[in-house]
Amino acid sequence: MAEVKVKLFANLREAAGTPELLLSGEKVIDILLSLTEKYPGLKNLIFEKLDGKDESPVLCGSINVLINGNNVRHLEGLDTLLKDSDEIGVLPPVSGG
Repeated sequence: MAEVKVKLFANLREAAGTPELLLSGEKVIDILLSLTEKYPGLKNLIFEKLDGKDESPVLCGSINVLINGNNVRHLEGLDTLLKDSDEIGVLPPVSGG
């Protein structure tokens, strides 16, 4: 299991009350599930609502999860394997001008 630094931004940071934390997991999904278990208020911000209990979690379309600056959508998605010293950024949609 890898120990990774998770950085939260904008309303995710506010909901968790912390800008970053260390979590352990084998894959991105493990980290995100640990994060939402530790901070339940983040669950509906990070994952789509699920109808059944047996369904796999689905990342909200507006949330970006980056590993060392690379979007997991361009890697193996939530099944992307992690290694020690990886840094995960969880970013909500941002707009402005």
